[in-house]
Amino acid sequence: MSDTPATVLVTGGSGYIAGYVIAALNARGFVVRATLRNLAREAETRAALAKITNPAAIEFVAADLNGDAGWSEAVAGCTYVQHVASPLATTDPKDDDELVRPARDGALRVMRASRDAGVRRVVMTASVASIAYGRDHRTTPYTETDWTDETNRADTSAYVRSKTIAERAVRDWLAHEGGALELVTIHPGLVLGPVLGRDFSTSIEAIKKLLEGSVPGLPKFGWPVVDVRDVADMHVSAMLAPGVAGERFIAAADFWWMKDMAAALKRRLGARAGKVPTLQLPNFAVRLAALFDPLVRGQLFELGREHRVSHEKATRLLAWHPRPTEDSIIETAESLIAEGLV
Repeated sequence: MSDTPATVLVTGGSGYIAGYVIAALNARGFVVRATLRNLAREAETRAALAKITNPAAIEFVAADLNGDAGWSEAVAGCTYVQHVASPLATTDPKDDDELVRPARDGALRVMRASRDAGVRRVVMTASVASIAYGRDHRTTPYTETDWTDETNRADTSAYVRSKTIAERAVRDWLAHEGGALELVTIHPGLVLGPVLGRDFSTSIEAIKKLLEGSVPGLPKFGWPVVDVRDVADMHVSAMLAPGVAGERFIAAADFWWMKDMAAALKRRLGARAGKVPTLQLPNFAVRLAALFDPLVRGQLFELGREHRVSHEKATRLLAWHPRPTEDSIIETAESLIAEGLV
């Protein structure tokens, strides 16, 4: 058996989750290669990664989900692929295809290139978006056996639909054309944790807006929350675990309403949380605000909805144990303050 460490490709290397996946792989001694849409961002990406890992060990290559160029070179010699890159919009686009096409077609490009290069397993970052939406309200937690009904436009957004359509397309392709290639999908909730700079996940906006007081009150929005470091650990565990090919794993811990996040910030940060609102906004006020704020408008389908999920499967099969959610919320806030982003 060769002692040479396996090479792992991480797509979307400048992304928030990807950065922590790169750090987790680095810490375990893998050879890491990462894609960027444009290599002009390499220096900026290395500077961000330097806060959590040794960026000198990373090779960067150019590849874009919207085109075929670069993907065969990117996966050449790789044993594993961590497909983390995916389009994400803060507001609903006018046409779903703006998100669906790059999410679906980009994932299929990565899968085809991986199969052709003899990659053993692809771990793909999906989302609870492809699990817990488009269905009637229920009190029992969603599990990996559930699928979002992307045809229900009243309880989905373009992003939710794109993640669902992309995952369905990849799994259908794998069944018919994947050959020996294995796939595992990871389904994070609202991803929080220390930011590495200005290029952070849209999820972080929930904490940022609370800290800067840019919302007049607390809308009844809530999400199952997870720390980015725990998401990264799950990606690596799912890459290496035997007997989990084809599986889906939810990466999310507790469900938190925005009012509970605000209360934690007030309790733990004191004067630094002075702008955090305390007033719970009635739903009608949020709907009125949505007429003028496209970010709120894009999230109205979640107003008052409690989408709880279970990570029991990940605990059982991957020995995954998420850290306390409140600690993640506070560390997110502290990092935003330290980086001068609020």
